[in-house]
Amino acid sequence: MTAPRPAAPSIERSLTLHLRGDWGMANLHRVCGWIAQELTDRTEPGSRIAIWNGRGFADSVRAAGHRLVDVALATPAAFAAAAIDGRGIYGVEYFPQLRALGVVPQRDRLVVGVHRSLGIKTFAELRERAPRLTVATGKLDGINHVGLAARALLDRAGVDIAGWGGGYLDDERPAEAFEHIASGRANAIVQEAVMLPQWQRFGGDLHFLEVEPDVLAALEAEFGWPAATVEEGYFPGAPAFRTLDFSDFLLCTTTELPDDVAYAIAWILGETRLLLEQQYRHLTPERSPVTYPLDPVAMGRTPIPLHDGAARYYNALPDHESGATTGDYA
Repeated sequence: MTAPRPAAPSIERSLTLHLRGDWGMANLHRVCGWIAQELTDRTEPGSRIAIWNGRGFADSVRAAGHRLVDVALATPAAFAAAAIDGRGIYGVEYFPQLRALGVVPQRDRLVVGVHRSLGIKTFAELRERAPRLTVATGKLDGINHVGLAARALLDRAGVDIAGWGGGYLDDERPAEAFEHIASGRANAIVQEAVMLPQWQRFGGDLHFLEVEPDVLAALEAEFGWPAATVEEGYFPGAPAFRTLDFSDFLLCTTTELPDDVAYAIAWILGETRLLLEQQYRHLTPERSPVTYPLDPVAMGRTPIPLHDGAARYYNALPDHESGATTGDYA
């Protein structure tokens, strides 16, 4: 006998909500558009939902925490956990009232690559030879999670970019870093978005360095950043290696969001997921910016506490949904 589905929401009032996504043309904005459409359909006429652009990093976490918006999307999901108890960049300003509505699964990694011409395959060799590196990565501005994680990883791995005579090329989005590598302006890269096709074009020119276990353990202990595996052959000619997990889009809110709205958004994530999935099915799951098939049970596993309203939806689910796995694809 099929288990009953969680009850569909019906909000008998008009809503005015503010959502925050990404720069405007990437995946977080697409998720916001999906939620805005489906939520409006389940409220009284006159509802208005605005989508504000942002960067999708610590700015989203802070925007939700300060209630500048009602819901904000941030990636990677695990990086928001530090905002609950004031670790890392949230040491001065943290948000114990922060809550999650769910995650949109997106299997991603932060990887470290150095040009093959340097002949360096491990961090031990990198420290021994101390080459002059020009590293393409994210901005170090207290907001960009790529720039933050890149510096933290390299520092704990004993890599002294400036001391070895090198420097950084800091940019906001991965595409800009890709161009630095492709053009030869950079001979090393620390970046995410590993599913994008640019990696397949220049990845064969790089050695991808496995992050040492003690470094991964230190990053998890200090910041709550988990590790993950990139499987053999995911990049051209590359062996399997361990590195930082950079997965999942987290929907952040606070305890102030009404319970029925939180429930409705969680229900939309789980019960109308095919509307989002179909926008990515021209890509294989392991090369898609959203890792489908979406599993509602997995979507309720969040690195910060669930909002009570959202928890009501996930707690009503059967133990197994779509059959999707949450293990490493890469």
